[in-house]
Amino acid sequence: MAARPLSGLRRDIEFLEVLAGQEAHARGGLGVSRIAELSGREKSQVSRALASLAEEGLVDRDSDTQAYRIGWRLYALAARTGEARLASVSAPFLRRLVAQLNETVHLCVLRGNGVLTLVSESSPHAFRSLGWQGVMVPVLHTSAGRVLVSDWEEPVLRAWFTEEQFAEIPPTLRIRSIGDLLREVEAIRSRGFAMADEDFETGLVGVSAPVRDHAGRIIAAINMGAPKGRVGRHLDAAGRLTARCALELSHALGHDGATGGQGASRPPSPVPPRQAGSARPAPPH
Repeated sequence: MAARPLSGLRRDIEFLEVLAGQEAHARGGLGVSRIAELSGREKSQVSRALASLAEEGLVDRDSDTQAYRIGWRLYALAARTGEARLASVSAPFLRRLVAQLNETVHLCVLRGNGVLTLVSESSPHAFRSLGWQGVMVPVLHTSAGRVLVSDWEEPVLRAWFTEEQFAEIPPTLRIRSIGDLLREVEAIRSRGFAMADEDFETGLVGVSAPVRDHAGRIIAAINMGAPKGRVGRHLDAAGRLTARCALELSHALGHDGATGGQGASRPPSPVPPRQAGSARPAPPH
C-alpha cells in the first residue's frame, strides 16, 4: 500500500470504525451517503477513500447493494493478532495446569477441517509431547477437535462433516458417524470437557475443554494428552482440572462465565490442513 499522509490515515480509520459499528453489522454494510453522514465527511471524500481501501482488501463492496463492509484483509489481520494475544495470555494458565497434572498440555485452535496446536507446555516427564506446535490433525480424531465444534448446531455439523469424511475415519476411532458425533457433542456440553481413550493413538488418552471469548464463542481448546498407563484411572479428574483452567483463561479473555450456547461458534472457511509429517510422541489427543 502506498504511503498515506497522517490526516488521510486518520480519516481512513474513521471510515473503518464506522463500518465496524453496530449499524453496519446489522445492515450488512453501509452506503457512501450513510458513511459520510456518520463520519461528518464529504461524500466525494468518502467515495475516494473507500475505493482505495477496497483496492487493498480492507473493505469490500457489495456488487448488488453497493454497500461497503469490512474486508477480508482486516479479518485476516485480526485473526492473526487475536491468536498472538491468545497464545500470550494463555501461557501462565497452561504452565499452572502442567504443574497440577504433571503432564504436557496444548492450546489448540480450529483451522478449516483440522486442529492446529498453537502452544504446547511440556511436563517434566521424559515422555513428552514435543514438536506439535504448528501441526494439524483432523477435527474428528481428537478430543480437542470435538470440543472446538461442540457449540455448533446440528444442521451445521451435518453439513460440515460429510458421509465421505466419516468413511475415511480409521476403525480405531470412536466417532464413526454423524450420530456418534451428535452424541459426543451433547456429552461435552453436559460434562464441560471431552475425553479420548486411545482414539488417536494406541496407549494414549486425553481430555480437552473449551476456551471462550468475551462473546461466549469457543475460540480454542486446552488439551492434555498422556500415556494411558499413567493417567487412565484419573482421566475424569484431569478433565475437571482442564475445564477449570479453560474457564479461568476464558475469564481473562473477557468471558463473563455464561455459556456461549448452541450455535455460538461458527465453522471457519475450509482450508487444507498442514500435514504432520513424521510420527511424533503424545500428540493432542
